[in-house]
Amino acid sequence: MESLSPNFFVKDINATINFYKLLGFTTIATVPETGDNLVWAMMMKGNVTVMFQTFESLADELPNISRTDGGSLLLYIKLSGIRAFFEEVKDKVTILKGLEKTFYGATEFAILDNNNYVLTFAEDE
Repeated sequence: MESLSPNFFVKDINATINFYKLLGFTTIATVPETGDNLVWAMMMKGNVTVMFQTFESLADELPNISRTDGGSLLLYIKLSGIRAFFEEVKDKVTILKGLEKTFYGATEFAILDNNNYVLTFAEDE
C-alpha cells in the first residue's frame, strides 16, 4: 500500500474549503475544475492530503455510508497491484463496490470493514 487519503463527506463543500484554507491547506484539485457547484475537492498541507465530497454526489452508489455530520468518511487507500489484491481479499470481506475503472482513470473497489467503515482501494493503472 502506498498512501491513505481520507475523504470526508460534507454538506457545504465551499464552506469546508474556506475553513481548511484558514488552517493553511491549499486546494489542489476539484470536480468540476471550475465553478461554484463543486462536488469534490482535494486539499493539501505539507504531506497531508484530505478530500471532501458532497453527500449528494454519492447518490445511491454507496448506501452504507452514513449521511450524518461527523464521523462519516471513506478511507481511500492507494496501492500497487490492485487486481491481485482484489483477488486475495474478495472472498474474505464484504464487497460494496466491485473492481471497476472510474471516470477519473483509477481502478477501484470498496469494502466494508468489521466496524462498518468503508475502505476504497485504488490504483492509477
